[in-house]
Amino acid sequence: MVDEHPDDPGAYVGWADRLAAQLASDARPEGRPFGYANLAVRGRLLADVAGPQLEAALALEPDLVSIVGGGNDILRPKADLDRIADELEAAVERIRSTGADVLMCTMANPKGAAVLRRLAGRMGSHNANIWGIAQRQGAYVIDQWGLRSLRDARMWGIDRIHLSSLGHERIAAQAYWALGQHTGERDWAVPLDPAPPLGRRESIAGHAAWAKEYAAPWVQRRLQGRSSGDEVQPKRPTITPLD
Repeated sequence: MVDEHPDDPGAYVGWADRLAAQLASDARPEGRPFGYANLAVRGRLLADVAGPQLEAALALEPDLVSIVGGGNDILRPKADLDRIADELEAAVERIRSTGADVLMCTMANPKGAAVLRRLAGRMGSHNANIWGIAQRQGAYVIDQWGLRSLRDARMWGIDRIHLSSLGHERIAAQAYWALGQHTGERDWAVPLDPAPPLGRRESIAGHAAWAKEYAAPWVQRRLQGRSSGDEVQPKRPTITPLD
């Protein structure tokens, strides 16, 4: 994560937080109670998302659950797409059986990300599985792959893996739309104005700094079987009102 909370050092504000704030704002004038929990932890594999995280979420008896899982599994060399799809669908089916709505999310198109471009076929297959699961289970879907504005480097943080503030804003707006809130202009779908091109020297320096600060540590963690989220706890483990 790269989008730090301005009032809470060490905490981050993602698209789900922004979406929750919008839904809470909608509920407030009508006097409807609204609470929000966020159990997501970066770097976790689907076994954790569809295991302990799912159990904790179901215990809260939510009305709407967003589940984003399988992406970190896809990055592994021997990812089993069928197994990932089966586990993800089983999790979605469990949530739907409680009467709760489900919001899923496809992976973004890696066309503009050289480090992930070789996984485009695998990511596309995973996305196709997500759409199939959503159709069978009656889930909503955020279509990151189809959001062309995400191909702009400014939509991504300095680590080139997690979304920037702009990116999170776009995804939150599209999520709101995916849930059936078709109000106003679809500004989230409009690409940014072109950025000034980087000079060759500046571009090379940027790639070198990224490789040293982010790519190399990521590879080392993979080799050691560690994750950036190993010591991280959910930031909102219980459903509480939003201010």
